[in-house]
Amino acid sequence: MDGKNRGHTRRDFMKKVGFAGAGAVGASMSFWDRAAGKERPTEEAPLFVPTRPFGRTGVDVSILSLGGVLGTSEMIVFRQAFQLGVRYWDTADSYRWGNNEKAIGKYFERFPDDRRNIFLVTKSGSAHPDGLGKDLADSLRRMNTPYVDMYFIHSVSDAQRELTPEIKAWAEKAKKEGKIRLFGFSAHKNMEESMLTAAKLGWIDGLMVSYNYRLMTQDKMKRAVDACAKAGIGLTAMKTQAAFSANFYASIGSSTDESLEMTEGFMKKGFTAEQAKLMAVWDNPDIASICSAMSNMTILQANVAAAIGGQPLSSGDRRRLERYAAKTAPGYCAGCADICESAVDHRVPVCDLMRYSMYRHSYGEREPAEQLLGYFPADLGRRIDETDFSRAERVCPQNIRIAQVMKTVGDDLA
Repeated sequence: MDGKNRGHTRRDFMKKVGFAGAGAVGASMSFWDRAAGKERPTEEAPLFVPTRPFGRTGVDVSILSLGGVLGTSEMIVFRQAFQLGVRYWDTADSYRWGNNEKAIGKYFERFPDDRRNIFLVTKSGSAHPDGLGKDLADSLRRMNTPYVDMYFIHSVSDAQRELTPEIKAWAEKAKKEGKIRLFGFSAHKNMEESMLTAAKLGWIDGLMVSYNYRLMTQDKMKRAVDACAKAGIGLTAMKTQAAFSANFYASIGSSTDESLEMTEGFMKKGFTAEQAKLMAVWDNPDIASICSAMSNMTILQANVAAAIGGQPLSSGDRRRLERYAAKTAPGYCAGCADICESAVDHRVPVCDLMRYSMYRHSYGEREPAEQLLGYFPADLGRRIDETDFSRAERVCPQNIRIAQVMKTVGDDLA
């Protein structure tokens, strides 16, 4: 990084955000220049979020990524993120119906020199070369940039089927033309299977997958992460807060004792439960970055504080998270779509509807929820009404009350 964000020192920032137990700051530099051997700033030099290698791509990225929820009216958040070293920016052609990309384009118009120090990622919902080419051209135009550092196919569910030789050829051509530097995909469901496929393909540079304190302890996820790390694939974690996707409190009960105990335990140590969940993911050095939807300065500062000031979680901290995850498992969809959707003969996209429910009812974000609706069949409401979800409930590893959640979704569609 260029080291010009004066006024943000480690000591001043920690005092401002009140994050206890701050450790040494691993300041970062430009991901394209870091290998050149530039000196690292001292503790009282301008503050940056630390970086990590993005697989074996030769690129270092900030361990905290700015998720694509901002619009043109939030330039101050973009600017502060950049100045604090959050220089991995993630977006997609669909985020805020293209307005997040337009906001990034407005930022680059105002601060053109910042572009070379930002690791810029966008995504396309297409899985066909022609669609990828059109979407990329539109994204580059909206973002006022001739290239992106990483281009993802958005929300892959079956990498073996979707990552065709034609897609590989398109990616190689786009790289040669200088329009993209790296290529990969994101995944919300069946993540582990797609990650294992990517590790075998040999031409996937990076992945963005759901990964959090709930999923990271599962053996299948451990194997998938290990395979990607050995293959040199850069990994970005999303959905790290593991929000309820099954209307947990409405369908199961009130706040649990585990939730209260966990929150109080972390607060006594000087950080929030939300910060602890980020720190749990950063405990795994194979995760290069966490993508977080930081919609305002409060969230940005809290997440930056966790990135630069937190010591590793203790064994007691990890046990708190594990107990909480076990107690609240019936509220969280782990994305194992092959299990539940096979049980209903693929008539209803159960996992996708769980994600819709998470956006709509847990996050309170109608916009991404409504965007998801556009991908569902027109007769979805009828399919939900006619489907018996009892077998899906019996095989669900999380013991989610699927029928009740699907009824809520059906009511939304009515």
